[in-house]
Amino acid sequence: MAEEEKEVEAAEPKKKSPIILIVVLVVVGLALAAGISIFVTTKIMADAQVDDGEDSGRHSDPGIFLKLGDPKEGILVNVGGPRGGKYLKAGIVLEVNPSKKTVINEETHVFLPDVEIKVMDITTHFLRSTKIEDFDATKQDELKKQLKDALNAELGNGSIYDVYITSFLLQ
Repeated sequence: MAEEEKEVEAAEPKKKSPIILIVVLVVVGLALAAGISIFVTTKIMADAQVDDGEDSGRHSDPGIFLKLGDPKEGILVNVGGPRGGKYLKAGIVLEVNPSKKTVINEETHVFLPDVEIKVMDITTHFLRSTKIEDFDATKQDELKKQLKDALNAELGNGSIYDVYITSFLLQ
Protein backbone atom coordinates (compact mmCIF):
# COMPACT_ATOMS: atom_id res chain seq x y z
CA MET A 1 0.00 0.00 0.00
CA ALA A 2 2.75 2.39 0.84
CA GLU A 3 4.25 1.82 -2.56
CA GLU A 4 0.93 2.57 -4.27
CA GLU A 5 0.59 5.85 -2.35
CA LYS A 6 4.10 6.88 -3.44
CA GLU A 7 3.19 6.14 -7.06
CA VAL A 8 -0.02 8.19 -6.77
CA GLU A 9 1.88 11.08 -5.13
CA ALA A 10 4.56 10.89 -7.78
CA ALA A 11 1.93 10.86 -10.55
CA GLU A 12 0.09 13.96 -9.25
CA PRO A 13 2.99 16.43 -9.66
CA LYS A 14 3.48 15.20 -13.20
CA LYS A 15 -0.16 16.07 -13.99
CA LYS A 16 0.21 19.59 -12.56
CA SER A 17 3.44 20.19 -14.40
CA PRO A 18 1.98 19.94 -17.95
CA ILE A 19 -0.93 22.23 -17.02
CA ILE A 20 1.43 24.87 -15.65
CA LEU A 21 3.64 24.49 -18.70
CA ILE A 22 0.67 24.97 -21.03
CA VAL A 23 -0.48 28.07 -19.11
CA VAL A 24 3.03 29.55 -19.24
CA LEU A 25 3.31 28.83 -22.97
CA VAL A 26 -0.08 30.46 -23.65
CA VAL A 27 0.86 33.59 -21.66
CA VAL A 28 4.24 33.83 -23.42
CA GLY A 29 2.54 33.30 -26.79
CA LEU A 30 0.03 36.06 -26.12
CA ALA A 31 2.75 38.44 -24.97
CA LEU A 32 4.78 37.65 -28.08
CA ALA A 33 1.76 38.17 -30.35
CA ALA A 34 0.99 41.50 -28.68
CA GLY A 35 4.59 42.64 -29.04
CA ILE A 36 4.69 41.70 -32.72
CA SER A 37 1.35 43.46 -33.33
CA ILE A 38 2.56 46.66 -31.70
CA PHE A 39 5.85 46.57 -33.61
CA VAL A 40 4.17 45.96 -36.97
CA THR A 41 1.54 48.65 -36.38
CA THR A 42 4.08 51.31 -35.37
CA LYS A 43 6.37 50.34 -38.25
CA ILE A 44 3.56 50.60 -40.81
CA MET A 45 2.38 53.94 -39.40
CA ALA A 46 5.92 55.35 -39.43
CA ASP A 47 6.46 54.20 -43.02
CA ALA A 48 3.14 55.71 -44.09
CA GLN A 49 4.15 59.10 -42.68
CA VAL A 50 7.55 58.97 -44.37
CA ASP A 51 6.05 58.00 -47.74
CA ASP A 52 3.46 60.80 -47.67
CA GLY A 53 4.13 63.51 -50.20
CA GLU A 54 2.93 67.07 -49.99
CA ASP A 55 -0.16 66.27 -52.10
CA SER A 56 -1.29 63.17 -50.21
CA GLY A 57 -3.84 65.06 -48.13
CA ARG A 58 -2.15 64.17 -44.84
CA HIS A 59 0.16 66.59 -43.11
CA SER A 60 1.93 66.76 -39.81
CA ASP A 61 1.47 70.43 -38.91
CA PRO A 62 -2.04 71.67 -38.19
CA GLY A 63 -2.98 74.17 -40.85
CA ILE A 64 -4.08 77.76 -40.41
CA PHE A 65 -7.55 78.47 -41.79
CA LEU A 66 -7.96 81.70 -43.73
CA LYS A 67 -11.14 82.92 -45.41
CA LEU A 68 -10.83 84.54 -48.81
CA GLY A 69 -12.54 87.79 -49.72
CA ASP A 70 -14.85 89.71 -47.47
CA PRO A 71 -15.06 88.16 -43.97
CA LYS A 72 -18.88 88.07 -44.12
CA GLU A 73 -19.66 87.82 -47.81
CA GLY A 74 -16.75 85.80 -49.19
CA ILE A 75 -16.04 86.11 -52.92
CA LEU A 76 -18.43 87.46 -55.55
CA VAL A 77 -17.52 86.88 -59.21
CA ASN A 78 -19.32 86.63 -62.52
CA VAL A 79 -18.95 83.22 -64.13
CA GLY A 80 -19.74 81.73 -67.50
CA GLY A 81 -17.94 84.37 -69.54
CA PRO A 82 -18.87 87.99 -70.17
CA ARG A 83 -22.23 87.04 -71.65
CA GLY A 84 -23.04 84.32 -69.16
CA GLY A 85 -24.87 86.62 -66.80
CA LYS A 86 -24.31 84.26 -63.85
CA TYR A 87 -22.85 85.28 -60.53
CA LEU A 88 -21.15 83.13 -57.93
CA LYS A 89 -21.04 84.10 -54.29
CA ALA A 90 -18.85 81.66 -52.39
CA GLY A 91 -17.27 81.37 -49.00
CA ILE A 92 -13.87 79.79 -49.53
CA VAL A 93 -11.53 78.88 -46.69
CA LEU A 94 -7.95 77.80 -47.32
CA GLU A 95 -5.99 75.59 -44.95
CA VAL A 96 -2.50 77.03 -45.18
CA ASN A 97 0.77 75.36 -44.22
CA PRO A 98 2.02 77.33 -41.20
CA SER A 99 5.66 76.50 -41.88
CA LYS A 100 5.64 78.39 -45.21
CA LYS A 101 7.16 81.66 -44.02
CA THR A 102 6.99 83.14 -47.53
CA VAL A 103 3.20 82.79 -47.53
CA ILE A 104 1.97 83.54 -44.03
CA ASN A 105 2.92 85.93 -41.24
CA GLU A 106 4.03 83.89 -38.22
CA GLU A 107 2.78 86.33 -35.61
CA THR A 108 -0.60 87.37 -37.01
CA HIS A 109 -1.41 84.17 -38.96
CA VAL A 110 -2.60 86.05 -42.03
CA PHE A 111 -1.36 86.07 -45.61
CA LEU A 112 1.51 88.37 -46.39
CA PRO A 113 0.13 91.35 -48.38
CA ASP A 114 1.67 90.36 -51.72
CA VAL A 115 0.61 86.73 -51.25
CA GLU A 116 -2.97 87.75 -50.45
CA ILE A 117 -3.15 89.66 -53.73
CA LYS A 118 -1.83 86.63 -55.64
CA VAL A 119 -4.24 84.25 -53.89
CA MET A 120 -7.25 86.46 -54.65
CA ASP A 121 -6.15 86.93 -58.26
CA ILE A 122 -5.61 83.20 -58.83
CA THR A 123 -8.91 82.32 -57.13
CA THR A 124 -10.91 84.94 -59.03
CA HIS A 125 -9.33 83.98 -62.35
CA PHE A 126 -9.91 80.29 -61.64
CA LEU A 127 -13.58 80.79 -60.75
CA ARG A 128 -14.27 83.11 -63.70
CA SER A 129 -12.66 80.74 -66.20
CA THR A 130 -14.52 77.68 -64.91
CA LYS A 131 -17.51 76.56 -66.98
CA ILE A 132 -20.96 76.71 -65.42
CA GLU A 133 -21.31 72.92 -65.75
CA ASP A 134 -18.23 72.45 -63.53
CA PHE A 135 -20.00 74.12 -60.59
CA ASP A 136 -22.31 71.11 -60.25
CA ALA A 137 -22.39 69.66 -56.73
CA THR A 138 -21.10 66.30 -57.98
CA LYS A 139 -17.95 67.99 -59.28
CA GLN A 140 -17.23 70.05 -56.18
CA ASP A 141 -14.35 67.87 -54.96
CA GLU A 142 -12.62 68.12 -58.34
CA LEU A 143 -13.17 71.89 -58.37
CA LYS A 144 -11.56 72.23 -54.93
CA LYS A 145 -8.62 70.04 -55.98
CA GLN A 146 -8.04 72.11 -59.12
CA LEU A 147 -8.11 75.36 -57.13
CA LYS A 148 -5.69 73.91 -54.58
CA ASP A 149 -3.35 72.81 -57.38
CA ALA A 150 -3.52 76.24 -59.04
CA LEU A 151 -2.67 77.98 -55.76
CA ASN A 152 0.16 75.55 -54.92
CA ALA A 153 1.62 76.00 -58.42
CA GLU A 154 1.99 79.74 -57.75
CA LEU A 155 2.82 79.74 -54.02
CA GLY A 156 4.97 76.62 -53.88
CA ASN A 157 4.04 72.99 -53.52
CA GLY A 158 2.58 72.25 -50.09
CA SER A 159 1.60 75.84 -49.28
CA ILE A 160 -2.11 75.05 -49.33
CA TYR A 161 -3.20 71.88 -47.55
CA ASP A 162 -6.85 71.97 -48.55
CA VAL A 163 -9.69 74.13 -49.87
CA TYR A 164 -13.04 74.27 -48.10
CA ILE A 165 -16.24 75.75 -49.50
CA THR A 166 -18.38 77.08 -46.67
CA SER A 167 -21.11 78.73 -48.76
CA PHE A 168 -22.01 78.53 -52.42
CA LEU A 169 -24.62 80.51 -54.31
CA LEU A 170 -24.78 80.44 -58.11
CA GLN A 171 -27.39 82.74 -59.59
